[in-house]
Amino acid sequence: MELHLEELLGQVTDFMKTEANADTVIGKEFQLGEFKCVPVIKVGMGFGSGGGEGSETKGKKGEGIGAGAGVGIEPLGFLVTRENEISFIEAGKAHGLAAAFEKVPDLIEKFAESRNKEVIAN
Repeated sequence: MELHLEELLGQVTDFMKTEANADTVIGKEFQLGEFKCVPVIKVGMGFGSGGGEGSETKGKKGEGIGAGAGVGIEPLGFLVTRENEISFIEAGKAHGLAAAFEKVPDLIEKFAESRNKEVIAN
C-alpha cells in the first residue's frame, strides 16, 4: 500500500477552503419588507494529520496515515439596513437565532413609526 500524505492533506485543505467561503461565513442576504438582512456567522475550522511506520523483529512492516477536519458554525446575528440606516441585531448565545427573530417586530414597529412621522410631516 502506497501512502500519499500530501494528497490526503490537499483533499482536506480543499474541503476546508470550500466551507470557508463568504456565503458560509456571512450568509445570503434576504429582504424583509424594506429591510435588507444579512446573517453574520462565525466559522471555526481545524484539521490534523499523522502518519507512521514500523517493523517487527520477525520482518513484518506496517505503515499508516490519517487525517481529519472539523468545522463549527455559530450564528452571531444579522446586519440590517434600510436606506441609510444600518443596525446589527445580535443573536446572543443564550437564545440563538430566535433572539434575532424576536427583534424583527421591533424593527417593523420602528419603521412604521418613522413612516407615520413622514406622512404627518408632509
